[in-house]
Amino acid sequence: MITLLLGGASSGKSALAESMAPESGVTYIATAVAGDPDMAARIEAHRARRPAGWATIEAEAGLASVIRATPGFILVDSLTTWVAGSPGFAVAGGELCRALVERGGDSLVVSDEVGMGVHPSTEPGRRFREALGAVNQAVAAVAGEVLLVVAGRSLRLDPSPRIRSGTAPLA
Repeated sequence: MITLLLGGASSGKSALAESMAPESGVTYIATAVAGDPDMAARIEAHRARRPAGWATIEAEAGLASVIRATPGFILVDSLTTWVAGSPGFAVAGGELCRALVERGGDSLVVSDEVGMGVHPSTEPGRRFREALGAVNQAVAAVAGEVLLVVAGRSLRLDPSPRIRSGTAPLA
């Protein structure tokens, strides 16, 4: 089963995902790169929270390949840093979704919901919001369960018919 956890920054998504995962047999697929001291500290806090028995793979551009090659339960944290770290925010969202659907084990995927805030004031900010929003919609479409996390609490989102929009699907 694929489960997607969405929420704002520091909403408790990662901690909730970690609590939903089994105690053992988990591969944590990290996508963040420590580009500055703040991000390095956040990455270290995530590492310190994880059970010692969990394997960790640091994936960047080849996220779909890593997902395909990793058996068992995976926790992907997060699509946000994957998109942000990709040149021009261009990611293979369709390939990511196929990898999630085709793999044998359960997948727990974390991502920021960036469409609920103010309109980004810069062109790169708008491109990032649109790119991540498209990836989130694509993963939600293949997920068996989608949770919205706010203030450490989760709300199950009901599936709905595919909404027509000006955004091309990630096939």
